Amino acid sequence: MTKPTTKILLVEDNQDIANIISINLSMLDLQVDVFHDGSEAYKQLNKDYDLAIFDITLPGTDGLKLCKRLRQLKPDIAIIMLTAKSSELDIVKGLENGADDYLTKPFSVLELQARVKAHLRRLSHHNQQKNTNKEVLTFGELTIDPNAYQLTLADNVLESTAKEFELLYFLARQPQRVFSREQLLDEIWGYQHEGSAHTVNSTVNRLRSKLETDPANPFWLKTVWGVGYKFSC
Repeated sequence: MTKPTTKILLVEDNQDIANIISINLSMLDLQVDVFHDGSEAYKQLNKDYDLAIFDITLPGTDGLKLCKRLRQLKPDIAIIMLTAKSSELDIVKGLENGADDYLTKPFSVLELQARVKAHLRRLSHHNQQKNTNKEVLTFGELTIDPNAYQLTLADNVLESTAKEFELLYFLARQPQRVFSREQLLDEIWGYQHEGSAHTVNSTVNRLRSKLETDPANPFWLKTVWGVGYKFSC
């Protein structure tokens, strides 16, 4: 029986960088479709990809818009942003537009391979668990249903990405227990990497914007300063 092909969408306007990434991901037995123009890539977003890699700065449609649109179309897909900018604002913008992860240029090809493999492992695990009934958690008006990947608050269904849902479910299964950002990266994203705290912070902030009446004074997702986060109920 033929093994299903794992497909990657890569959008990078620098052809040399795109070629290096494509060659190294192909070494992992991945099919890589490469585009150098954001507007051309935008037309491909409905296709069946397992993971996408977007440079932020692109001709035509920029990477942030590609990320936001793809996340709307496919909540479960893994998205990695590439950026030549190391400012906190650019990183946060990528994550808030739905990216799961980011790498700042110049980056190690081995690091990129490791991130891609980690996200694909998480995706494979998620797909394997789809037919397994998991415990539905209910806290007052909040229901977290891992079988449908659905959040409901006061009878309103809240949209969430796969990573947002997984992070909330993981924390809610152990209320009041504090987890460090490094622990959450390892559990939800499948890796630990120096400088990746923004990934966790931004995901928590997006969840708060959906769950909390006052995100600045959260009820559900508490910050434990100097340590990490916990779910409160």
